[in-house]
Amino acid sequence: MKPVADYAYTKLLEEQLSSNVRYFEDIRQPLDGLRHAAVALAVYDCQGEASVIVTRRSHSLREHSGQWALPGGRIDDGESPTDAALRELHEEVNLELGEESVIGTLDDYVTRSGYVITPVVVWADIDDRHLKANPDEVASIHPFTFTELSREDSPNLETIPESDRQVLSMNYFDDVLYAPTAAMLYQFREVALSGRSTRVLDYDQPVFAWR
Repeated sequence: MKPVADYAYTKLLEEQLSSNVRYFEDIRQPLDGLRHAAVALAVYDCQGEASVIVTRRSHSLREHSGQWALPGGRIDDGESPTDAALRELHEEVNLELGEESVIGTLDDYVTRSGYVITPVVVWADIDDRHLKANPDEVASIHPFTFTELSREDSPNLETIPESDRQVLSMNYFDDVLYAPTAAMLYQFREVALSGRSTRVLDYDQPVFAWR
């Protein structure tokens, strides 16, 4: 795998990301009674720069309301993780894509709230004018630009008394995103952008995300 040299939203970048993700040997986790979910790491054009879609969850949601998230949700009966990620992109941010847009998957991440999440990497051949938040699920849509994703002051690792694992977070402009979202964004950066086979399952989440 090779690091990408330029974050401009181009066909060359798509080819580089695709090569790195497909070379990566992703790891699935057993469900063991946990619920299975999928999220989309959807790369799109934000004013010429490649960016990943992140959202603020609606404050009306019962679980993790108001938190930063990737588009995603539970996998329905008969769905694959890819099917679910594409469906959730359509439902949450009005982005309708086919399976040909899927680049690959990263490692499953097991959450404290009882989910096994499969991250699906998608190349979305659109710009932000096509995105529209579903107010029932999404308060707002934001670009996590590749420049921001590659900040040298990310990730952050914190020690908490409730866990023997370090909590991972990623800086995002003047805010901070925590695992599980931050863990998947960090692995995407390491694998797709930097060409490294970095694992993130052993990083924990902050206590507020355990429920």
